[in-house]
Amino acid sequence: MQAIAEQPNAIRAYYEGLAKGVFRAITCEVCGKYTFPPTGCCEHCGSWKVQPKDLSGEGTLLLATHNISPACHPRFEKIAPYVYGHVRLKEGPIVQVIVLGVKATPSDLRRIFELGPIPARAEVLTMDDLPVLAFRVLG
Repeated sequence: MQAIAEQPNAIRAYYEGLAKGVFRAITCEVCGKYTFPPTGCCEHCGSWKVQPKDLSGEGTLLLATHNISPACHPRFEKIAPYVYGHVRLKEGPIVQVIVLGVKATPSDLRRIFELGPIPARAEVLTMDDLPVLAFRVLG
């Protein structure tokens, strides 16, 4: 249990970093893989030997779709309708995020689909309670 007590508050550090435009994960000293968003242990092998790691903020949009009304959480009502999707981070993990630069219309979603994987860059949405990770398409 000592390994658990020694872990920093990964979630707090994640949101504090996000509020400053810093995108954080952890890397595992045992298997070398990234866990994002960060937690106290490696999601791949379960090791507690992890280190915080800042990410590049670069990624590739793999899939995009629109939200279902009403928004899934009250914090998102102000930005609805919105697009969300799966982004593969440059460092490897695939994350689900809000997608900026794409309208929640059939024509815009079709355009993005036909373009295929698209480069994207991380941004932070300032919400009433917590900052939210988003990615803006670059294509």
